[in-house]
Amino acid sequence: MTAAAVALIGVVGTLLSALLTQRAADRSRQREHARAERLRARRSEAEARRSTCVALNTAARQYLAALTDQFHALGGTEDPGDVRRRLVEARDLHREVHAEAQLRLSEPVLGVAGDVSHGLGALYGRLRRLADGIPRPDDSPGAAKADIDALWARLRTLRREMREELREAGSDACQTEGDM
Repeated sequence: MTAAAVALIGVVGTLLSALLTQRAADRSRQREHARAERLRARRSEAEARRSTCVALNTAARQYLAALTDQFHALGGTEDPGDVRRRLVEARDLHREVHAEAQLRLSEPVLGVAGDVSHGLGALYGRLRRLADGIPRPDDSPGAAKADIDALWARLRTLRREMREELREAGSDACQTEGDM
């Protein structure tokens, strides 16, 4: 009877040991899978943020280039209809991209992006009033040119802010990967 009890305890111990080892391995795999999923999510978010920054930079540059074309069209060097059509398209694209950026980018970047967007909109209004022949007292080609130059500088500031944000996001992903 004692020998049978010892044998039974040995078999049960062996089975429990295998079961506990298997459960520990399963938990370890689950933790590893969860870490890999978090890393994938961070990388995906970083890539989405990067794509948003690229799109915002491109749209803002295109909008400002179209505004510059509109400025030159005031002097009669280009067809006003084509220039205005390109300007409206660039403006609409910028609005769409800026709206998406508001959902993805940090407050410091959005502050600069908002400043750029406001400046682009103000310049748009000034150029439209000049083109339509109904300028306000402070509207002039010289003021429009100064606005254009200032906006190129603001775009450089926006790009610096976006690059800084992307660097920080990249270092977060690298740190997470190193923790694995």
